Amino acid sequence: MALALQLAEQGLYTSQPNPRVGCVIVKHDQIIGQGAHLKAGEAHAEVLALQQAGANANEADVYISLEPCNHYGRTPPCVDALINAGVKRVVVAMQDPNPLVAGHGIQRLKAYGIVVEIGLCEKEAMVLNLGFVSRMTRQLPYVRSKIAASLDGRTALNNGKSLWITDEAARQDVQHWRAQSCAIITGIGTVLNDNPSLNVRLQSQPSGRALRQPLRVIVDSQLRTPVDCKMLTLEHSQGSPVVIAYAKDVNNRAAAFSASGAELLHLPEINGRVDLPALLSNLAERGVNEVLLEAGQGLNGAFLQANLIDEFIFYYAPKLMGADAKSMFAIPELTEMQQVTDLQIVDVRHIGVDIRIRATPVKPK
Repeated sequence: MALALQLAEQGLYTSQPNPRVGCVIVKHDQIIGQGAHLKAGEAHAEVLALQQAGANANEADVYISLEPCNHYGRTPPCVDALINAGVKRVVVAMQDPNPLVAGHGIQRLKAYGIVVEIGLCEKEAMVLNLGFVSRMTRQLPYVRSKIAASLDGRTALNNGKSLWITDEAARQDVQHWRAQSCAIITGIGTVLNDNPSLNVRLQSQPSGRALRQPLRVIVDSQLRTPVDCKMLTLEHSQGSPVVIAYAKDVNNRAAAFSASGAELLHLPEINGRVDLPALLSNLAERGVNEVLLEAGQGLNGAFLQANLIDEFIFYYAPKLMGADAKSMFAIPELTEMQQVTDLQIVDVRHIGVDIRIRATPVKPK
């Protein structure tokens, strides 16, 4: 199963909106087939492993990181392929949260006399597909907020300048988080101050396949995005589509974006801002599993207040920027310690000269 999970990681940057799945077939203590699902519409991990095993798959044991599908999508049901191959036992790391599957694949295997075991390395399998699980169970993508800050928790100087707080190694590490995300969200403040491209700049990836650029989303409540910003110019886009989520077109600028290739997404307004839950729901409907939030203190604060952040990725640089510099989150003043956001640190490591801390919000008991 550990090997199946390693194989599943080959789809880390390419399998979206499908889950990352790996499969290993064993007979007489020998691996006779293995496969990974790399791209939607292409063969699933089980099919590739069965093709490699051939007739030897009869009476074999199969280890799969996710319950095999039992419905027709872009490809036929993997359950039928396993049944037709005559496998003896199927070990599944986790049940598929997709309502179209959700235990039905397991039941079908059992109905044909195949021994099914569930739960081996379940936690690891769940972590590998946090976004897919979130979209299937909450109808929302899994949101990571990436923040680069000084050791005193500042993200930009008071004049808005922030390039560069962290070193090159940390900035390259961010590229991997971008690559595995289906969408990157930023705010109009970041666009106006930094004019970022927000595309993925990686030279290689686990599967060796061509890089897939995520959807880029600008949250711009009053549609102030410059039509000549980097995110909307071809030389900086690298084929990555852009959605501008807005609530009001106060200056009648919508027509100006028709030639830019950007999609305008009109969403409800809440207190003068774009309805963020509505935005995430819209992205989930598009098949977005994971979102990387790369924004300033305003949008970060809005996501935090709305309890829409599932994970924080903090990059701390060995710098001090002072009390007048901008903070991580622009939120109303807290007056009681019960109001603070408690976090659970899940990983700490050096990335070059900087420190990366990953943390998740502690859910109220």
